[in-house]
Amino acid sequence: MNEVIRDISVPNDWDRSGLPGWCYHSPALLELEKQHVFREHWQIACHVCDIPEAGNYLALDVFGERALILRGQDGAVRAFHNICRHRGSRLVADEKGACRNAIVCPFHGWVYNLDGTLRGAARPRSFPPLDKDEFALKTLECEVWQGFVFIRFAPGPQPSVAEQMRPFEEELSHYRAEEMVPAGGIWTQESPVNWKSVRDVDNEGYHVAMAHPALQDLYGSTYYDEPFVDGLCRSFATYNPHAGRRWSVRNYVNISPENARLPERLRKAWIYFGLFPNCVIAVTPESVQFYQEFPLSLGKTLLRGGIYRYREEDRAQRLARYLAARIDRDTQAEDVQLTVWSNEAMTSNAFAGFYLSDLEYGVRTHHDHLRRVLPVVNLKDAPEENAMAAVNAGLKE
Repeated sequence: MNEVIRDISVPNDWDRSGLPGWCYHSPALLELEKQHVFREHWQIACHVCDIPEAGNYLALDVFGERALILRGQDGAVRAFHNICRHRGSRLVADEKGACRNAIVCPFHGWVYNLDGTLRGAARPRSFPPLDKDEFALKTLECEVWQGFVFIRFAPGPQPSVAEQMRPFEEELSHYRAEEMVPAGGIWTQESPVNWKSVRDVDNEGYHVAMAHPALQDLYGSTYYDEPFVDGLCRSFATYNPHAGRRWSVRNYVNISPENARLPERLRKAWIYFGLFPNCVIAVTPESVQFYQEFPLSLGKTLLRGGIYRYREEDRAQRLARYLAARIDRDTQAEDVQLTVWSNEAMTSNAFAGFYLSDLEYGVRTHHDHLRRVLPVVNLKDAPEENAMAAVNAGLKE
């Protein structure tokens, strides 16, 4: 695996500073991030099992965009802007649902086929003839990879998902994620921080020993992070030889059966596969999940994810998955608190900037990716808010 991701070693002379504090509380920078970091990069929308039948849909509202992911009559998964071509109304208001064989706009009753083409307008004689393709729903780039549905709102620097994720393909394929079913649905949670503070915490395991007692008990001595390379990172751990001081960990390790479909090296592994800027696919022997974060505003972030299990799950696997979820629940609560404390410091004059450990090289390399996308964040001092876009454009030239 390491050879595929190429050089994961930490250079001796790397710059240990992170992004300057102003990057976490600049409204103008956030607008640039919405376009160049989020709209122009692939995002996980859901898993194919979240929309299993023709007419099933999932809606996603993020960074000023409205997406509609829809299973067609032909079984294909497509993504559209959740915007009627007539007056821009939402076509579906619920986050998840099903329609029989068409989508009907709740505003004026325009009807669309499940492939996005226009079936017809209400009172069609009040319009000139409407071409079904010209007035079809606006499509989004959409790609299914190992069961996960990725979308992109604007053309961007990344290649196809399959091409970019190729270094992870072999290892992740052992879990057969495309065959899994939902284990509780997609969850969301709001956090009162800038989105980058969430990613800064998640991109390093240096804090595990101090801040995550359950994870430290389960796998702390074996855990390691790999830095971002070409938009990808990876963290890997296997159970500690004497794990079990905590109730959830002790029972998890004792109950979790060996997953025979996995190679020996993965049967006791928890692995986190990261995709720039904000997506993680995490695997355990019992389940696969994704999680991500999106900016709702400068100081508010949407945390979102979904958990999936094997269709044929025995009692031991179900109990192990429950215990793993308890560990994850505690870990997430601990991380949320850490992001709040870190994010608070970004507005303080006393904050002198990051000084990163070798074990936090993942933070630095994620920041390096942000620097390449938005060179304005290389500046120690913030430009004037109304000049942010122009300064960034000038630095790109």
